[in-house]
Order: sequence, then structure tokens, then C-alpha cells
Amino acid sequence: MLYASVCRTDLLFANGFPIPAFPRVMGHEGVGVVESFGEGVTGLREGDLVIPAYIAECKTCETCMSEKTNLCLKYPLSYNGLMLDGSSRMSIRGQTAYHAFSCSTWCQYLVINVNFLIKIDPKTPLPDASFLSCGFSIGYGATWKEAMVKNGSSVAVFGLGAVALGAIKGAKSHGAIKVIGIDNNPMKAAKGRAFGMTDFINPEESDKSIAELVKDLTAGMGVDYSFECTGVPPLINQAIQSTKLGTGKIIQMGVEEPNVNINIIGLLVGRTLKGSIFGGLKAKTDLPIIYSKCKNREIQLDELLSHEIKLEDVDSF
Repeated sequence: MLYASVCRTDLLFANGFPIPAFPRVMGHEGVGVVESFGEGVTGLREGDLVIPAYIAECKTCETCMSEKTNLCLKYPLSYNGLMLDGSSRMSIRGQTAYHAFSCSTWCQYLVINVNFLIKIDPKTPLPDASFLSCGFSIGYGATWKEAMVKNGSSVAVFGLGAVALGAIKGAKSHGAIKVIGIDNNPMKAAKGRAFGMTDFINPEESDKSIAELVKDLTAGMGVDYSFECTGVPPLINQAIQSTKLGTGKIIQMGVEEPNVNINIIGLLVGRTLKGSIFGGLKAKTDLPIIYSKCKNREIQLDELLSHEIKLEDVDSF
């Protein structure tokens, strides 16, 4: 491993969600170099720059051959902290240590099934490669693959972290003319604008609900698409209510707890709520396209990098 990033999902894993498997080596965003490989591995050689993904793409199963989903049937998404054969490749003083998804990037070395690796251009800046292995790409992919944002449309994005910034950039890239960012941290406004946000809402600055504030910015109609990136239960309902009656589409990417209360009336009036894993991206097919956009400077990720620390300094940070 050369670089690894911190994602909110890692914090959820640390708190025992969705399965309390400990000890666990965290991290699922990162970039590294192939040091060695076992029998049957093809398409890679020592020294290749790669990123680990928690979504595989075999390109042969029913779902990989379709455009309906990015969830591979042959190499399924793993939450239990073990590899596909039911074993772990890590231990701590003789005790089994669990992976984060199919990998654990907060370490010097990792062992991973080759089907969860994507080879990338060795000229790709390492911080960019790390960011694009999960967070930013999820948001960008959700606008592209899940919502299929249309030219001239309006968008609301809840929570201005890396996933949301990807959604903002993706929405603008696909022609959205009004992109509303929502966060209770006023310092996030500058980040949102750097990626194309047109309007900012800080819910703490008004007595109105978020949905009402969004409608105030859209002539009372609401937006065409909402991207909920936090998983905070009340915000999910606000994301639903912020979209247009009859046609509004809500893409849910964040998660805080496994069960939430949804106001079903908001959906009965024609809106669509869709869950999304990895932004609907097919790892081997779609991630190279996003990397190419970064290489061509269509996407500039400099704003995502706040600071760098060494792995051994994490405890003191």
C-alpha cells in the first residue's frame, strides 16, 4: 500500500456496523503496487499500480452482463470481514483479524482476490487514485449511473463530504443547472462551490425544514434529483420531500443505522427512492473512465486533500 484514505464507512465498521467482527483492520480506499501474486492470476505483473475495490466485475455473470446493477454474482460484496473462501489473510498475535470489505488498506501490505483489483495509469497522482477508489467516485457514479442526471435539471445534495462533492461534480458534468448543497457546517460551502455547487443551505440558519428551503430555491417545485449522502434518518425523509411530485428521484448512498422510518406518503405521490452501492459503478468498466477524466483535468481533486500523515502516526493524530 502506498496511500490510503479515510471514509465514514470505516468509522461505522469501527463501531461494529453492520457486523461486530473484531479485531478488524480498517480501510477500503487506497492505492498500491503489486508485489507478488499467486497461481491463476492473470492480467497483472509485479510493479503495476492498482487500487482495491469492494465491488468486483467478472464480466460473465448475469448481472455483470446487464446494465441493471453493478453487484457481481460470481464475486459478491462481502461484509463479514472474510475473503470469499471464508478465511482471513491477517492475524494479530495468532488471533484472526478481519478485513474491511474485501480489503484492508490501513496497512503496509494486503492480500486481495485479483477480481477486486483495478490496474491504473502509473502517472495517476497517488492522492487522486486513493480518493477515486471509493468516496468521490460513489457520488459521481450515482449521478451518472443511478440517477442519469439530465441536462437542465436541478439537484439537491445532502452532506458535503467526499461522496457529496462527487455528486455535485457529476451533476454539473451531466448538465444540471441548479445544484444545491446542504450541510450544517458553513465551512463546507467553499468546498461545494469548488466542485460546481450553485446554492448552499445551512439548516441551522433557518426555522424552515430543509425541504421547504429547497423549494424556496426552486420556485416551490422541488428538485429533479436528491442525493442523500449521510444516512441520517431525518435527512432521508427531507431528501424525499425535496424532490418534485410525481417525478422526483432520490438516490440513497449514506447509512447510519440498519432500520429507518420512511414517510411512505412522500413516495406514494410518484417519487422514486433508490439505494446505491458504489454509485452503481462497474469497477473495471467505469472507474477507468473517471480516472481518465482526472488525467485530462476534467475533474480536479486537489480540494479533497486536506493533509497527509504516516501510518505510524495515526494513533497520535
